This record gives sequence, C-alpha cells and structure tokens, in this order.
Amino acid sequence: MLEFKLEGEFIPMIQLLKAMNLVPSGGEAQIVVEAGLVKYNGEVDLRKRLKVRRGDIVEFKGQKIKVT
Repeated sequence: MLEFKLEGEFIPMIQLLKAMNLVPSGGEAQIVVEAGLVKYNGEVDLRKRLKVRRGDIVEFKGQKIKVT
C-alpha cells in the first residue's frame, strides 16, 4: 500500500492521483475518475473534486493509497 502524507485539511482526488504519479496529467485524472476507475474508501466515486482527507483510502490500477 502506498502512503500519501497530507499537508493540509484535504487534497482533491485528481490532484492526489497526479501527486502519486498514477496519471500523467490532471486531464487524464479527470477521465479515469469520470470512467469509474477509481475507488474511494471501497466505493466507486465519480466526483473529480472529491476532498480526500486523512484516513481515506483511494484505489486505482491495483494500487491502494492511504492518506495520512
């Protein structure tokens, strides 16, 4: 499991995917979220601007990211 250390209150989903180098661009991040390829705490979530917070787990392409 990958870990992302949050430096504020939250990070938008598309920025998290970019920061973890799971997508090459913000546009690509929006596409994969809209296509239902990303899970947020075990559920598919289509919100691009979803606020990911500490304790959340995001899954994409077989990778799990725990936000701490």
